[in-house]
Amino acid sequence: MVSVQRRRGQKARVWKTVEVVDQRGNTVHVADPTSPIDVRAAFIPQRSARAEVPGQQQINVARMIVDAHLQGVSLWSRVEYNGATWDVVSPPAYHHGDRRTRHWSLDIRERP
Repeated sequence: MVSVQRRRGQKARVWKTVEVVDQRGNTVHVADPTSPIDVRAAFIPQRSARAEVPGQQQINVARMIVDAHLQGVSLWSRVEYNGATWDVVSPPAYHHGDRRTRHWSLDIRERP
């Protein structure tokens, strides 16, 4: 079932993490703005908090299940899905199995 959802899943764009040197000479990790990767993934809602009073933030967290061939994604990566930008909030977890079922799962949070 998981492989069907990933193959026919929803489209998303992922920016891998790269190391760059900032203006102070420090090596930092950032999402690579020059090379987004288009993927198909399954999205499972995890939790959300609705803003009920003006000034509060709405928090949406979802789990993204993507093919095992995606490399270079970490906590500093970005995801564009459903017209919004999302941050990776937990380290990607690799789930090993046979060729059809192995995948990465990422928890992502919608940016305010």
